[in-house]
Amino acid sequence: MSESLPSQTSLTTAPTIPHPQAKRTKSSALLTPDLPKLPIPPLKETLKRYLRALEGLQTPEEHQKTKEVVEEFLTEGGEGEKWQRKLEEYAKEKESYIEEFWYESYLSHSDSVVLSLNPFFVLSSDVTPRASDPQLSRAASLILSSLSFIHDLRNGYLQADTVRGTPLDMSQYGRLFATCRVPTDRGCRMEVHEQSKHIVVLRRGQFYWFDCLDSKDRPLLTDREILNNLEAIVKDADKTPVQSVASNSVGILTTESRKIWSSLRADLIKSNKLNASCLSVVESALFIVCLDDAGPEDLAELCGNFLCGGYKLEGGVQTGTCTNRWYDKLQIIVCSNGEAGINFEHTGVDGHTVLRYAADVYTELVLLFAKTINPSTPSLFKSKLSPFSKSSKQPPKPEDLEDGEEDPSFEIQPKKLEWKLTPDLLAGIRYAETRISDLICQNDSQALEFKGYGGNFIKRHGFSPDAFVQMAFQAAYYGLYGRVESTYEPAMTKAFLHGRTEAIRTVQPESVAFVKVFCSDHASVHEKVESLRKACKKHTQLTKECSQGLGQDRHLYAMYSLIQRDIQAYHASRARGERQKPRVPALFKDPGYNLLGTSVLSTSNCGNPALRLLGFGPVTPEGYGIGYIIKDEGISVCMSSKHLQTRRLLQTLQAYLIEIQKMLITLWKEANERPEAFIDHTGVMRDARTGKKVEMDGEEDREDEELLGGFGFFDVGVQAALPQARRRRPTVGKQLVIAEY
Repeated sequence: MSESLPSQTSLTTAPTIPHPQAKRTKSSALLTPDLPKLPIPPLKETLKRYLRALEGLQTPEEHQKTKEVVEEFLTEGGEGEKWQRKLEEYAKEKESYIEEFWYESYLSHSDSVVLSLNPFFVLSSDVTPRASDPQLSRAASLILSSLSFIHDLRNGYLQADTVRGTPLDMSQYGRLFATCRVPTDRGCRMEVHEQSKHIVVLRRGQFYWFDCLDSKDRPLLTDREILNNLEAIVKDADKTPVQSVASNSVGILTTESRKIWSSLRADLIKSNKLNASCLSVVESALFIVCLDDAGPEDLAELCGNFLCGGYKLEGGVQTGTCTNRWYDKLQIIVCSNGEAGINFEHTGVDGHTVLRYAADVYTELVLLFAKTINPSTPSLFKSKLSPFSKSSKQPPKPEDLEDGEEDPSFEIQPKKLEWKLTPDLLAGIRYAETRISDLICQNDSQALEFKGYGGNFIKRHGFSPDAFVQMAFQAAYYGLYGRVESTYEPAMTKAFLHGRTEAIRTVQPESVAFVKVFCSDHASVHEKVESLRKACKKHTQLTKECSQGLGQDRHLYAMYSLIQRDIQAYHASRARGERQKPRVPALFKDPGYNLLGTSVLSTSNCGNPALRLLGFGPVTPEGYGIGYIIKDEGISVCMSSKHLQTRRLLQTLQAYLIEIQKMLITLWKEANERPEAFIDHTGVMRDARTGKKVEMDGEEDREDEELLGGFGFFDVGVQAALPQARRRRPTVGKQLVIAEY
């Protein structure tokens, strides 16, 4: 077994992306251009933004107290000045002042990564008609396209990311594949296996692997050969009864709290060499492919399946897809009905990076389908089938070998990993399953695919689509709960060296004014829309500032982390009495700091034709995780919570989207009012523009009214005169029916 194992070499730092000079003619920016460092904003400006973000969340009294704390922090020669100076000194030797603290924050997370850290993407519907077995044929296509992406990435062919001509940092791509989150007794660490050439496939909780790339990262298998491997895997795995899967599903251990998983992982390695070898194969794989034996029946079940796995009991035994996962790595999940998605470990990569990968794979599949119609259709990727492949028409040449490499051998037929589990490990799997089942039962994921309109309609009326949808979340939440709460949206900062994200705090004085005006029964339609415009304009400005690194969250968090390090260093050396004990400034103890950081609405926008939905769990028990995609003619929203009124909030959101559409159309019609009709000499009503006869059927156009039926949270305005208003004496109370004898 050990002779055929893939490379077990692992690193604790992210690899560099190779860029051979001879192969970089069209991807020169992959060298990570001379990007500027993420700026540390002036402290006064950061705290000004901080106060503004808190203004709508606090009472006047609370806000006044926070202002006083901020003023004290900003006093000349005070704590603010001192820690700003220390942060600037620290940043001089770092590529990014926030990067180290960012990783510490993610890797010190002690709870399960499921529903807490790992997001998911649901890929758009398959573009290729698949008559037989849509699951395995689609999985094979996704695997081959992913291997082609990896080839181009490792060989320097991948086109660099840009936004409006501005190059973006590409360092995250080195942590996308062959990367694993590894638990330890003191947090987690990231391992990157640069030489990985194989993938691992899960089916009914059982593990299989086979080599996919040669030494120059060229695919070893064709689409058909991958499909054959998957068919063999499914045939073997399905011999195991579904009732026997959970009791031996090693992957379910990755759903445990990190400390428990660390202990069980150590036991797994120490138990015997076979288990250690099997674990090495899994953790060093390029990625994991999960072939589920079930197909979600609705959108809610679909989202739940990709977020945390499915829950299903048969005779008290867990038989859901939650047993068919490995959450410490990038996972491609394909359901039995062909629906596919990605669940990824979030520490090393952001959504934008995974989105680029998903979009390229989707584009390649579209091109491959087009190639069946027009053989001259080009491929997106530069990869060619390895000359060492059995299907290669060209024999390998000396230059196909790496320097010093002899005739290579590859394990291209699937091999099953056979674990030898001890009673303690079996008990660990059993209790891990009950705990993840609890988490799944606490989660409520719902989705809305709104078809009424999308980005095109929003832009035609002069709004930024993202700002428009963010205000929709604010109005819906306020309409349901009657209050505003701290809201988070990430802004990408990859225009800077090793950039990640900055926090856009959606709740601002303008957004608070908007939701109050919108839900008022006194404001006119014009006032409501004008208030929306002001709120959207402010949000767009915030987004631009945050993408330039000019926010408040990252700056203050880095400062707080630096203070905590100083305190830890003091405790480590206090026996020697070297210096005065540092203290946490009042700014970070003030309730406002925790209030802003508790994101009741945690939102993220990832728009791309490759995606159908995206989602993630809430970051606080009383909150919602909201992933959304703004398409040209629709808006897709996936919302998760710990059994709050998720479905009702989505319905409220839908009601708002319809209501604001009616208002915008009303204002547009008023601004573009047609000339009045006239009566000609024969007494016929005619259109002022065309002169055609106007039909007077007495029927009003009720199309807009039919869009919003029943009770709505935004049915505002003066009520129609009641029937009793026409009477001389008002009627009070309900009239009873008297029986006639």
